[in-house]
Amino acid sequence: MKKKQLKKLKQHVKKHRPAPYIAQLTQYGELFDSFSAIKYLVNNVLEADRLLKRGLIPQALPKLLLPDDIQDQIFAAVNAQYPRGDRQGDRLWEQYSNALPKLDQLLRNFRDYLEMTYGMWSYTNTSFISTLSDYLAGAPVLEIMAGNGYLSKGLRDHNPLQTIFTTDSQAWVKENETGKHPVTTIEALDALAAIEKYGDQVDYVLMSWAPDKDENDYQVLKLLRKRFPDVRLLVIGERNGATNSPKFWHLAQLSQPAALAPVNAGLKSFDLIDEQVYLAE
Repeated sequence: MKKKQLKKLKQHVKKHRPAPYIAQLTQYGELFDSFSAIKYLVNNVLEADRLLKRGLIPQALPKLLLPDDIQDQIFAAVNAQYPRGDRQGDRLWEQYSNALPKLDQLLRNFRDYLEMTYGMWSYTNTSFISTLSDYLAGAPVLEIMAGNGYLSKGLRDHNPLQTIFTTDSQAWVKENETGKHPVTTIEALDALAAIEKYGDQVDYVLMSWAPDKDENDYQVLKLLRKRFPDVRLLVIGERNGATNSPKFWHLAQLSQPAALAPVNAGLKSFDLIDEQVYLAE
């Protein structure tokens, strides 16, 4: 390919490259500014991103799904503003209709944005942290596979006197954003080494969104059963879904006692991922 052709191709790619996620969402928020149901969802996402950029724990989110009748709402609004057959009204309706599927996709992809931008997998929000902190009641905890440390940071902010050991192997640093943007101090230890080091100093081990590509989670369970049977394992993930190994879900004895109900209510997934908190034995 000649230099001129290559330069032209690069210019074309640059010109047609999609705007960054938040910029796109902001544009759609402005386009649908008069539709409160859409504005509410967009503003929630933008506020969560604003807080995360500052290294803060974001708020809980509503389900990021457009209302089923949103097209009917928009059609009625356009018809109320313009008479039938008005070209300006037709152009506006077409603009809305073309934008809706793109906006819907953006909202559905928010978890992907969090993973790629912040290395945040489980959506650690202030409501969840508050209820989890109440459940733990100040007991010493060890977080394994902590990633960027959002869970530990939230608990430390909520109860500065609580003993929290935060650890991660940092094996994912070269593959994605996990470990690249720590929001609290994280000790470089893999899960088993961390349990061996701190198992006799804690009452709980927290394991959030363990990878589904290996069986380290099951090895954690085995080690706790053998060496630290009185330490309780709290697991945050999607059962038989996006997190943890099939072996773990099959062999762990899982429970959700009544005391965990407020914690799960606080976690409150914003998309189709059904992440929950379990006690595992």
